[in-house]
Amino acid sequence: MIVTETSTEPAASESWQHGLATAVRDPDELVDLLQLSDEWREPARRAARLFPLLVPRSFLQRMESGNPLDPLLLQVLPLEVEEIVPADFLLDAVGDQDAKRAPGLLQKYAGRALMIATGACAVHCRYCFRRHYAYGEDPKRLADWEPAFQVLREDESIHELILSGGDPLMLTDRRLGELCLQLQAIPHLRRLRVHTRLPIVLPERVTPSLLELLTAGPLTPIVVVHSNHPQELSGSCSDALRRLIRAGCTVLNQAVLLRGINDDVETLAELSERLVDLGVLPYYLHQLDRVIGTAHFEVPEARGLELIAALRPRLPGYAIPQFVREVAGAPHKVPVTDGLMPSL
Repeated sequence: MIVTETSTEPAASESWQHGLATAVRDPDELVDLLQLSDEWREPARRAARLFPLLVPRSFLQRMESGNPLDPLLLQVLPLEVEEIVPADFLLDAVGDQDAKRAPGLLQKYAGRALMIATGACAVHCRYCFRRHYAYGEDPKRLADWEPAFQVLREDESIHELILSGGDPLMLTDRRLGELCLQLQAIPHLRRLRVHTRLPIVLPERVTPSLLELLTAGPLTPIVVVHSNHPQELSGSCSDALRRLIRAGCTVLNQAVLLRGINDDVETLAELSERLVDLGVLPYYLHQLDRVIGTAHFEVPEARGLELIAALRPRLPGYAIPQFVREVAGAPHKVPVTDGLMPSL
């Protein structure tokens, strides 16, 4: 069955929209809810002016109160070190602007293209590689996407379309369905890949209507989620991932190697094991993209290689993610094979 234009937004989706509406956006509220000392207030206020704070309360509930080093909190807490700008950190470290083929449509690799479906997210990760992306220049209405659809129709070498953002699951089912209808009508497209953090931070988004939308059409659905720490994978998050898999989606995880959050073998091993137990395959472990405001998260590549080597005797091969970095202009994700950035 193909998604039809008469699809409507179901009442069941109100819960995830309520979770988004009540998300924490005020640094002072975050400090109060997590019972942090007052020393965190002013730095958080300053950094939030550079990149706004946004975190759902359901994600906050998985954090340890009173612990400023909680690995989930560190992913969302604005810090004054974000104001430090090393010379080799850029606004667009991954070459998004150079990869544009049409407004909102990027192509970096053969056989697949990526649509920036929306600039909105349910959480603002402080290490975000698109924290400086000019989302205002990309399409908003369905009609605005026509140049991108035309490129996809004319290029028969593209077999897979990636919906990204922002987060594509921030779209309502109606708007997401409209995009899917257009993609389903392109005969040489075979797979639809959705890159999303919502099943992790706002699991209520995985509704029956969303599952039907993703699996009912002719395109093979692949959902790539983003979890960095095993503490994220509990309760309703675990249930949401299982629902995606049982509905027929292939679900993969990509993580970012982050200082003080997952740069130890015990954490990475537990993350992989929890993912595999849920039916999610560890896909990539990304070396940090060198985007302005994120330098304090960077882990040396040599340390990342040590961690991957330590995982090999502990885990089956399918549970070990590929350790990669994205290099602007490269024809694929570049495996990290030594302690230096690879040359092209």
